Amino acid sequence: MKRVRTAVALLLAGSSFFSGGWASGRVRRDVTVDGVEVGGMPYAEAARTVREKIKSELAPFTVRTPAGDRTFELGFSDNVEELLRGAKRGETLTAEVTPAWADAEAELSALCASLSREAQDATLDFSPAGFRYTPEVAGVACDYFRLLGDADRALKEGRTEAILYLSEYLPAVTCERLRARTRPLGTFTTSFDEGNKSRANNIALAASRIAGTVIEPLGEFSFNRTVGKRTAENGFSEAPVISGGEYVQGVGGGVCQASTTLMNAALRAGMRITESHPHSLSVGYVPPSLDAMVSEYSDLRFTNPYSEPVYVQARAGGGKVTFTLYGLPDGKRYRTESKVLLRVDPPPEKIVEGTCDRVLRAAKQGVASESWLLVFRGDELLSRTLLRRDTYAVVQGVREKKRGEGAEEEPAEPQN
Repeated sequence: MKRVRTAVALLLAGSSFFSGGWASGRVRRDVTVDGVEVGGMPYAEAARTVREKIKSELAPFTVRTPAGDRTFELGFSDNVEELLRGAKRGETLTAEVTPAWADAEAELSALCASLSREAQDATLDFSPAGFRYTPEVAGVACDYFRLLGDADRALKEGRTEAILYLSEYLPAVTCERLRARTRPLGTFTTSFDEGNKSRANNIALAASRIAGTVIEPLGEFSFNRTVGKRTAENGFSEAPVISGGEYVQGVGGGVCQASTTLMNAALRAGMRITESHPHSLSVGYVPPSLDAMVSEYSDLRFTNPYSEPVYVQARAGGGKVTFTLYGLPDGKRYRTESKVLLRVDPPPEKIVEGTCDRVLRAAKQGVASESWLLVFRGDELLSRTLLRRDTYAVVQGVREKKRGEGAEEEPAEPQN
């Protein structure tokens, strides 16, 4: 930095000296300076003529860059006036010329700015369709101070060339980092009967409402808030629901299979379950105490304990519903365990007469159960935590039998 400023000072000082006004007089006859015949010329005209020749022959300063060479016009200082004043008749003289770059700092700074580029972070877009990553753009940095020093040194050594060094650098957020933060944490799948169109529609609709959800660090997910009310106006259909220990028709039947599947995926992803409820009857798509009944008054809630967002994806079709949670793994594995404590057999089937032979209500065992969350690091079991203890009601089966032709009328059994 100091050297360039010294050269600048020399140029300015020389210019000031030469522009300070000439005494009247002319150059002596037959004087040549740098090949220019200036004999008999007024001093000012002779100096101007010689300097025009020097300037025309002065090489520009070249900066070699990865984007091509850039050239800059140099100034100079000289002893032309001193030579002209002291020249004797018939002398041939050569001026002492020192190239100087008065605007080096500004021009090299502008050059660096034109070739530099700010780095751009990679970005992530998450939707029900999945993840879309936009790659980062590497930044380009110019070594300005090295270039400035090299240019100054080159001028002092009589050279008019320097090299501009550029280097690439990555931004703080790269695609690799985003992908590392969006790895699968936990997934779970259950099966359903696609032939039951209304129930299948409700499961798929609930899954579609959840797909694309992002749970921020320490944020809480609410099934009811995300899916909305189970009403016809909200797109849900009538299908069997469990109410008061019975299967009855209700709007939104099947939605509990979606909430149950999601809860099991969330447990495997290390989420913290803050609210879950069992059905009054055991269900067939998950083991006891791992179901999650939702209703207008009962919700499924869980929180994201991680320092990075968690992304929830869902897919329903082909008789299966799957939930997968993505995020930054913590190096642990989460598994669930269901344990049946007691089973109670149902009473004998209740038989009622009718027009055909069919099961009106399937018998179900009563169950007392508990569920546990197991946490591993590698093969090492770190903890085993009780999640819930539940009881599921006994269901007496009801079968309709076709009355035989000519059979005597029998009194109906009293209802239980």
